[in-house]
Amino acid sequence: MLRTFEELMRERSVSRAAARLFLSQSAVSASLQKLRDTFDDPLFKRTGHGVEPTARALALAGQVEQVLADIAALLDKERTFDPQASNRVFRITGSDFASGNVLASLGKKLLASGSRVRLVWEPPGTWPLQQRLANGDLDLAVVARLQLPEELEYEVLYKDHYVHVVRHDHPSAGNPLTLDSFCEIPQVFLGYGISSFDDLIDQTLAKTGRQRFAQMALSSFSQIIHQLRHGDHAAVIGNRIAQQHKEDLCIRPLPFEFPNYHSLVCWSDRANRDSGITWLRDQVLNILKSSEQHK
Repeated sequence: MLRTFEELMRERSVSRAAARLFLSQSAVSASLQKLRDTFDDPLFKRTGHGVEPTARALALAGQVEQVLADIAALLDKERTFDPQASNRVFRITGSDFASGNVLASLGKKLLASGSRVRLVWEPPGTWPLQQRLANGDLDLAVVARLQLPEELEYEVLYKDHYVHVVRHDHPSAGNPLTLDSFCEIPQVFLGYGISSFDDLIDQTLAKTGRQRFAQMALSSFSQIIHQLRHGDHAAVIGNRIAQQHKEDLCIRPLPFEFPNYHSLVCWSDRANRDSGITWLRDQVLNILKSSEQHK
């Protein structure tokens, strides 16, 4: 019941709360009715776009959060996390390239152990990563960063550089890539929101009096590769991703100086007090490090 309350406070929607809890909407509604009976208050009132907490719910929110945190801490002190005995939901964020390196192996481990653990993988968004990890909206992040984060704990997996890519039979593929041709060829890019990576490219070009034409914002690397294969667009992507598709792509160095990026696994300091997140972090790190050793 308290978990239902917590998710309704977070999502302000019965359907979204149900999705996060891996429950049906009717189950969430039944739990909400029990909460209403317990606290003798409607707690959440329906609106045209979801539900809104009552004054009583807002007053309870901090206490409920603390109670749930205390229970979790108590249980963690009493036992280590056992994936075979857990049906916990873990949430990880990262690109589809990162998920391709993690989920198959992690899924095999869960199946082999008979675990009822459930995983939700979501793409990065416009929201602050540190805030979502600290709030418990996410448990782990597998991300690329130009600069190492100061507000998160992390482990570096590898460093890589960016390259310019077009299909092999692109009209420009046989020519050297210059600043002018870089700007002339329309580009596709990951459209997760404000990006320090894209900002830095644009700032670098602006110093030379140039501007690129970023025409399509896509939501995954697989979409980018598909568009490159079947069109005349270009993209700036990590060399590791490009090398996986080198049979289809002409890979060229950028025509300007640009910093390398770090591939990171990130977590909030709350993970150090949560044996479940610690277990998840270790599984993901072991999978990715093993993959690195075989390259």
